[in-house]
Amino acid sequence: MTARPHADRVPPVADILAGDRRALATAITLIESTREDDREPAEDLLQALLPHAGKAVRLGISGAPGVGKSTFIEAFGMRAIAAGRRLAVLAIDPSSERSGGSILGDKTRMPELARSGQSFIRASPASGTLGGVARRTRDVMLACEAAGFDLVMVETVGVGQSEAAVADMTDLYMLLVQPGAGDELQGIKRGVMERADIVVVTKADGALEGPAAHAKADFEAALSLHADEGPWPPCVIACSSLEGTGLDEIADAVERHRTAMAKDGALEAKRAAQASAWLWREVEDSLVAALHADERIAPAVEALEAEVTAQTLTPGAAARRIVQRLLERDA
Repeated sequence: MTARPHADRVPPVADILAGDRRALATAITLIESTREDDREPAEDLLQALLPHAGKAVRLGISGAPGVGKSTFIEAFGMRAIAAGRRLAVLAIDPSSERSGGSILGDKTRMPELARSGQSFIRASPASGTLGGVARRTRDVMLACEAAGFDLVMVETVGVGQSEAAVADMTDLYMLLVQPGAGDELQGIKRGVMERADIVVVTKADGALEGPAAHAKADFEAALSLHADEGPWPPCVIACSSLEGTGLDEIADAVERHRTAMAKDGALEAKRAAQASAWLWREVEDSLVAALHADERIAPAVEALEAEVTAQTLTPGAAARRIVQRLLERDA
């Protein structure tokens, strides 16, 4: 018999809608749970919150380690709060191989935001998920929106080809780069560059102010080579999170992007496409989870995997046979 979740693991919807931070944290713990008996109550909770979500500005932020993502988010976030925003930061940390938990501790790297009553910071482990985002990041984002946070920032791990996954769940994808790191353009995958709506050159102060101006020009030239005909032309902005320069320009670009995307239903179309992609990603993940959990076909799967590792069967052929076994399971 499936165990029922503890009552304190399912917070009242009314408390979340009222902005109760403890209730929101409890809801996120439930949403991120990998326990099978938590899935149904988590989905019921999300279904109840869904009509109250969708009004926030969703920002995706990524950049190589050391580029200053947390410093930027704190400076930009405090500016947003001063302007009347309520900010939720979903920071996806690298996962501990031993415990599976996040290991960077983002609240210690954003002390001012952590103390603000108008912000909510949640660090979640990537847990091996490609794209630098946790599997339930989109669900958590909806919960934060329902709780009244009108600016949601998703900070992701590193930069790589799969890092563009964050662009598939946010309205605006912001790529942070730094000057003086050595051959910046070669260090960023073209696929990630093509998804960026705003490229932010960080640390544009002191001895790096000049190199930052050169890096800005280089990235502007790179973006112009593959700019599309969409409603928003990507831009490059240099900033200093420590001195606060460039933050107003970035905030203005975010607002202009929102206005541009609102025309002709572009934002709604983008979110609809993201929701569809999200559906099929969930289908894929659920099928794989069901496959691993099915003891009836486990021996066949193990045998096929052994053939693949022995290089006597191609992975493609083995995959087709595994899927066929799964489809025939209840036939």
